[in-house]
Amino acid sequence: MSDLEQPEKTGEVQQGLRVDDFDFDLPAELIAQQPPEVRGQDRMLLVDRATGAFQDANFADFSAQLKAGDLLVLNDSRVIPARLYARRTLLRDHEKPTGRIEVLLTEPAGDNLWSVLVRPGRKVAIGERLVFPDSTGAIVLEAEVLERGKFGERLVRFEPVDDFFGVLDRIGHMPLPPYIRRDDADADRERYQTVYSRERGSVAAPTAGLHFTSQMLEALTARGVEIARVTLHVGLGTFAPLRVDRVDEVHLHRERYTLSPSAANAINNAARSARRIVAVGTTVVRTLEAAAAAAHRAGSATLEPHSGVTDIFISPGFEFRLVSALLTNFHLPKSSLLMLVSAFAGRERVLAAYRHAVEAHYRFFSYGDCMFLS
Repeated sequence: MSDLEQPEKTGEVQQGLRVDDFDFDLPAELIAQQPPEVRGQDRMLLVDRATGAFQDANFADFSAQLKAGDLLVLNDSRVIPARLYARRTLLRDHEKPTGRIEVLLTEPAGDNLWSVLVRPGRKVAIGERLVFPDSTGAIVLEAEVLERGKFGERLVRFEPVDDFFGVLDRIGHMPLPPYIRRDDADADRERYQTVYSRERGSVAAPTAGLHFTSQMLEALTARGVEIARVTLHVGLGTFAPLRVDRVDEVHLHRERYTLSPSAANAINNAARSARRIVAVGTTVVRTLEAAAAAAHRAGSATLEPHSGVTDIFISPGFEFRLVSALLTNFHLPKSSLLMLVSAFAGRERVLAAYRHAVEAHYRFFSYGDCMFLS
């Protein structure tokens, strides 16, 4: 593995911070359970990083926040229908059938190998064989449990099939996050996906991008805004709560990313000419700052096209090298994503903006409203 492909842990964590320092009160009714009726019809909170001032707006006005020469960077990862339902086949003599087992694919781990989360997972042991039926009851996938980890994590090997992702499209469910307390619907196949998604591999949507329509992207281009696309496949870290007390104890799961030659060239040109680099979502921030850190390790200020993995953790005290503005959704209390946004705009200012969003009844999390920090 080259220097550019190494997992990256960088940035000095501000001393003394605790995970509880990123808590806030959120009424359950503000957690969006459905997308807006029409894509892009969301509210947007504008936050001035320099002053902490904020202003209520609508995402339909987002193009007015950008100017000719800005570089808007999108994450084009595509969500796979990663939530599957299996049956156990190796019941011990004293065991009774336990019903279906939920298997959430989180990351490919080699040929036919996947890291997964199983629920309920207490009885799913190493050597267990799981079978996955389609709607007719026919078995279309089989997997063997090879390794067992903490908190329901397993490594499984699927029996080879001609078109694995085609089977997922048939039997898989969109992996809506646990705070959306309903089963996925047919509409989620389109709405829990950005209009520009291309490279399949995520098990959660890069949700800041869900607001964009093709018309909005065309309007930005007509305004003279340059658009670049990177890829970061959202993985297990999105679902894993922080199980530590101190911020300096946080370690994130690794996620795969790709910086193409065209994206690297666009970002390098924008940085050299001091043009604004606007990240759409925390996944783009992590991709850009991980790539910048890799270049810095190599003694260069120029990004090189590459693919790699990153476990970069961004919290207050982090030095941003590339990102100068951020569009993002509202995140969970005490989450690594809220820490990233706080690193970008200041913890007190971000928490003040969140308090305003609660008082003004913004919609929170994946299908909710957004904020633009500039």
